[in-house]
Amino acid sequence: MKPLPHLYEVRLSDGPGGYATVSAGGVPSLRMAPPVEFDGPGDAWSPEQLLVAAVESCFLFTLRAVAAASKVEYASIDILGEGMLDRKDGAVRITEVVLRPVLSLPAGSDSGAAMRVLEKSAKLCFVSASLSAPVRLEPRVLISE
Repeated sequence: MKPLPHLYEVRLSDGPGGYATVSAGGVPSLRMAPPVEFDGPGDAWSPEQLLVAAVESCFLFTLRAVAAASKVEYASIDILGEGMLDRKDGAVRITEVVLRPVLSLPAGSDSGAAMRVLEKSAKLCFVSASLSAPVRLEPRVLISE
């Protein structure tokens, strides 16, 4: 990792309506629109989905580093993330994010060590730590036979 601080620039472009485009140097642009729940078209990424995706991806990349440092090998991981948007304290906000990772391990693996890696990764994820909403982890570990 390069020394902190890091600066990330993202550009959002829009016209008088329709879709917006989010872009950053060196990566494909994303088409964005409000979700169906806010009368959007439902066929483009929404801010709500991007927030959940940011939590999921930060958790995943943190898990990679923690698993490597802990010498825990895994075969695959699949993460379902859910963000609850509700009214709280007079404002509409994400009130909770739930991550449901399923970590698949090779035969003979230590499921306890894998569970510790999952829990540590959730605690170390800087995106989750940056949110006012709690991030709840509901992990599962599967071991191949």
